[in-house]
Amino acid sequence: MSAVVMTKSGLLTAEEFFLRDDFDSQTELVKGEVIQMPPADSYHGTICVNIAVLLKQHAKQHDSGHVFSNDGTIITERGPDSVRGADVGYISYTKIPKGQYPRGPLSIPPDLIVEVRSPTDRWVKIQRKVVEYIDAGVTVVCVVDPTAETARIYRNDRDEEQLKNGDLVRFDDILPGFSVPLKQLFE
Repeated sequence: MSAVVMTKSGLLTAEEFFLRDDFDSQTELVKGEVIQMPPADSYHGTICVNIAVLLKQHAKQHDSGHVFSNDGTIITERGPDSVRGADVGYISYTKIPKGQYPRGPLSIPPDLIVEVRSPTDRWVKIQRKVVEYIDAGVTVVCVVDPTAETARIYRNDRDEEQLKNGDLVRFDDILPGFSVPLKQLFE
């Protein structure tokens, strides 16, 4: 791979970000700058798998959309560009038809992004990322906190919804019929 020439401003575009020789999945592009992300622990990965499996089962049963994970990349801003890696996401077949999943970062906003809070994550940074996703057109953002065993659900047209042990995780506006006990995400 050849070296990347940065824009005159010194900031990278989304396309340049992916062409770098030193590309690492533990990075994101935020307003043109490469940001190193600390690696997640195995419990974080287990929760991501639990969520992805539950969403995939529902999406497959209802033939409704694609589920992605493992820091699937999404272009959230242009000029300067930002590319975020979502822990888990869902995008309906109305946005990306069945069998036509694109390669590279998504430029179409997913219907749902689920972020699992790592012990090193600070709420102020998580909140910024939530706003960025919502501003990019993501319908629902769910932040799962393994330490507190809670979840927060954000939509652009409603107040934040907080879930705790015993509550059901539901996304009726984008995944009708999807309903799982919050505690099941942590098992």
